[in-house]
Amino acid sequence: MPIDIRMPALSPTMEKGNLARWFKKEGEQVKAGDVIAEIETDKATMEYEAVDDGTLAKILVPAGTADVPVNQVIAVLAGEGEDVKAAAAGAGRGATMPKAAPAAITSPPPPKSAALASPAPAAERSEGANRVFASPLARRIAKDSGIEVARIAGSGPHGRVIARDVEAAKSGKGLRAPAGAPVVFAAAPSDDKIRALFAPGSYEVVPHDNVRRVIAQRLTQSKQTIPHYYLTVECDVGRLLAAREEINATAPKTNGAPVYKLSVNDFVIKALALALQRVPDANVTWTESAMLRHHSSDVGVAVAIQGGLITPVVRKAETKSLSAISTEMKDFAARARARKLKPEEYQGGSSAVSNLGMYGIKEFAAVINPPHATILAVGAGEERAVARKGKIEAAMMMTATLSADHRAVDGAVGAELLAAFKALIENPVMMLV
Repeated sequence: MPIDIRMPALSPTMEKGNLARWFKKEGEQVKAGDVIAEIETDKATMEYEAVDDGTLAKILVPAGTADVPVNQVIAVLAGEGEDVKAAAAGAGRGATMPKAAPAAITSPPPPKSAALASPAPAAERSEGANRVFASPLARRIAKDSGIEVARIAGSGPHGRVIARDVEAAKSGKGLRAPAGAPVVFAAAPSDDKIRALFAPGSYEVVPHDNVRRVIAQRLTQSKQTIPHYYLTVECDVGRLLAAREEINATAPKTNGAPVYKLSVNDFVIKALALALQRVPDANVTWTESAMLRHHSSDVGVAVAIQGGLITPVVRKAETKSLSAISTEMKDFAARARARKLKPEEYQGGSSAVSNLGMYGIKEFAAVINPPHATILAVGAGEERAVARKGKIEAAMMMTATLSADHRAVDGAVGAELLAAFKALIENPVMMLV
């Protein structure tokens, strides 16, 4: 029987992808593990490997096609011993996915009207009126865990719920809102109404790409569903800058070039990681069923890329030296801009750093990036007048603002976290012992 090759969901937020190119041609033999295509996701460019042996009978979506929905059939593979021509002739039949298809979608899209809307139960999004597609094992695990199968986003064929989806749902991942739970979406004027405000020819229309769409969707969801609050401190970074200069001056060299060159951001990442260890109640993730208290400090770091940003995660940052963090971040930044990060390198984490100091920004507040419970916004270090013991002195100061999810991190806990960060950033020697 011919095998449908479908657009994969290569990240939790991916709804559509661009089919950049095919590495195989129609009629060529394919073995499991062969790279057959290159897919541009909302975060990176990924190679797509075949999972079955056979012959590529028909390519249904040509290279260069943009916005291909997840789970859409993009090609057909004839199995071993099958008639390739017959498989190609039948390609595309039944390729349209049922309405339940979006297995990778973690949040419902905004409704067409601005009125109060409720997401349809998962059962109604299935092919049958009241049927939820799930494997018997998945149903049994869900029942034993007390989780309603209809609330679990499936990652199997046609959105089928499989065992790994239930295991993920135990920690709150991939859970839809309960059936009938109201979600309020802010009213937004239509494109036509907005364009009518400007004279024809006075603007250029630049279509949204996948990255921009996903950023807009996730940050809108974050501000609508996460109760943000903000705490700000002023940090004296005089000692930090002196330590950084001394460390960089004495760094080992290879072929005349230093092996590493520390940035202020490297100290910020390390300080936040250690602060999360000192205040474990802030190193958490909110789920509807339980709080996840993390053992290690996995800190995401916002990296600007063409058309948007991505947040690679420094795993176990509290255990890594400043030079190791610096080297890792340089690698992440280079591969992020080339869209070569792996999904596991930018997914997860419990907190994040967003630093706009290099742009001269003094102070700002960042939007929390789920599943993080906090994000630290860091401004520029600059010389300011400060009062000390009744005297006005010049000092190198840096403003840091913590955005926190009030469901997971209470105000007092957030204050403790920021105080711990301030103590570390003002005394960098504490990060070296």
